[in-house]
Amino acid sequence: MARYGKEHKAETRRRIIETSGRRFKQDGIDGSGVSTLMKDAGLTNGAFYAHFESKDDLVTTAIADQLKAQAENVVARAAPGRAGLEQIVRGYLSPQHRDSMGDGCPNAALLDEIGRCADTTRQAYTDGVLILIDGIADRMAPEAPASARVKALSLLGLMAGTLQLARALTDSQLANELLEQGVRNALALLDAGQRV
Repeated sequence: MARYGKEHKAETRRRIIETSGRRFKQDGIDGSGVSTLMKDAGLTNGAFYAHFESKDDLVTTAIADQLKAQAENVVARAAPGRAGLEQIVRGYLSPQHRDSMGDGCPNAALLDEIGRCADTTRQAYTDGVLILIDGIADRMAPEAPASARVKALSLLGLMAGTLQLARALTDSQLANELLEQGVRNALALLDAGQRV
């Protein structure tokens, strides 16, 4: 029987992490069983333990991966300065982001469950959020990003909470109005203290 090389194992692990991240955001951590996660990755249940010690291990890894991807694909790729911040806000609080939970932000999709996870998962989440807010803070105050850290965290909280609420509403017009008001609130937060 032929053995797979290290590259194949790493590629398989990456596929499990990526598909699990989407499934967790779509169905929740508790609503995603190992068999479903492995089926999404095109693998059998037996292959799971060749890559992860437990479901908690996968959750921790997937959450860290999702936040890293958000930092690299959204925050780091936004235009510099205030224009980039507005780009992030408008993209985050858009109907498209609201309607694509599996491909969206792990914050809005998983916060309530992450708060009940093991300390290792919560630490991975904290580490990932710090990278996100540092990227945002760097755009807010390039000369002193540490001074903007709490403001950046507040912005992330405002956006994630607004998106969670918009996703929960059955009235799409009300949800769209909420998103637009969220954009105005986020931009006002960005501009607070900037006026002379």
